[in-house]
Amino acid sequence: MSLVGAATEADGVGPLSEHVLLHLSRGTSERSRDLIVTEGLEVAGYAHLDLPDPDAADDGMSGELVVHPAWRRRGHGTALVAALEADAKGRAVRLWAHGDLPAAAALARSAGFTRVRSLWQMRRSLVDSIASPAFPPGTTLRTFVPQADEEEWLDLNRRAFADHPEQGSWTLEDLLLREHEPWFDPAGFLIAEHDGRMAGFHWTKIHPAAAGARGRIGEVYVLGVGPGEQGSGLGRALTLAGLRNLRARGLTQVMLYVDETNAPAIRMYQSLGFLRWSTDVMYQRA
Repeated sequence: MSLVGAATEADGVGPLSEHVLLHLSRGTSERSRDLIVTEGLEVAGYAHLDLPDPDAADDGMSGELVVHPAWRRRGHGTALVAALEADAKGRAVRLWAHGDLPAAAALARSAGFTRVRSLWQMRRSLVDSIASPAFPPGTTLRTFVPQADEEEWLDLNRRAFADHPEQGSWTLEDLLLREHEPWFDPAGFLIAEHDGRMAGFHWTKIHPAAAGARGRIGEVYVLGVGPGEQGSGLGRALTLAGLRNLRARGLTQVMLYVDETNAPAIRMYQSLGFLRWSTDVMYQRA
């Protein structure tokens, strides 16, 4: 992980997503490929590629890469991109770049990739006023129960994110990986129910204090409602409930990620005091 740490310190943003970091910490998977480039005995760069779901209509493959600051401008980034495309065997490769850095944009252009998607990170203070949540009639709120709620939650997650290429494809393995992480806490995983069935959820996360930061930061980790709950106000109520939960646990800042094209969600978050903080970009060959 020294490569990741060096890149984070040099660029001011982590080069790899949580998904890839979990993969690295837990070991290799048949659903992915990992590539490295070396300078002597040193790891100069790393790339990750997710293999397509055989049951999915989209057979494209998503990847990420990072080059050590000491070994940049030597063609390693270009070599890793070429290796990822070769490993994809003709399938479309989509590359995530975190922080919208000029160097990443330049590498993408030189490799013939164009910007196709952007993911905003938004933040707000938890010290400011947070309204009381107003849940639709008949809604009850409880917390997630490990070893009991997984299958029902995965079904709701698939339906809530049917059009989302990453979140909607989560498997039981993906969920259990996170349940075994040190940060996982069911008390921050809120479940809304109607008539005893899950209708929506707000899974919050608490990040440890980063170097140079004032303290820990909370996250609207995953927020979703069933298709039949769209427009009912359940999503807004769950958001507020989660924010108040994070504040009650002593946090003063919260973040979230939202797709730049998801205008309704962005409007809701802005109405709750969130502002754009940074951007992650996906590139694909033109």
